[in-house]
Amino acid sequence: MTTDVSPNLNKGSSNGSLGIGIVLIILGILAIAIPAVSTIVTETWIALILSSAGVSKLFYAFQTRDRGGFVWKILLSVLYIATGLMLFFYPLTGVLTITLLLGSFLLTEGVFELMLAFRLRPQQNWTWVLGDAVITLVLGAIIWFQWPFDARWLLGTLVGASVLSTGVSRLMLSLNRNSNLNASNPTA
Repeated sequence: MTTDVSPNLNKGSSNGSLGIGIVLIILGILAIAIPAVSTIVTETWIALILSSAGVSKLFYAFQTRDRGGFVWKILLSVLYIATGLMLFFYPLTGVLTITLLLGSFLLTEGVFELMLAFRLRPQQNWTWVLGDAVITLVLGAIIWFQWPFDARWLLGTLVGASVLSTGVSRLMLSLNRNSNLNASNPTA
């Protein structure tokens, strides 16, 4: 997420940001409160993104067919489209698959971070990387050992937590801007 922190803000844009922060907080809480629904919404969103990317890749393949690799570009676009359509038409299977992939990703990332931590051992504060590796490994293991039972709620809860966090940060930035504007303009 990018945020415009320009000092030349007017009160109207700050209030708009405040409103967006509040909406994001409400959506994040809803996503956490009903994780099964938000998990399906997340999975469907991923399906739409993959399908759209596949269609874009297909157009690109035909536009650049004279530059080589045409067959590979077509195959890649078909893979994207097929994966997106499978996720769209079989959302529960998609949720299981995405959750398993997330667990696998976290376990792999944790192992790499663990190796990095021990390589950084001579440096000061290397234990922060070690702590990050351990937390990442634990999260990956929780997902793996609870799979498939955690699949119904995990993605929705994680997305909800992310949206809630984004909303809180936007709200706090907006409140900070409003207080700065009021401090610099006592007649407001």
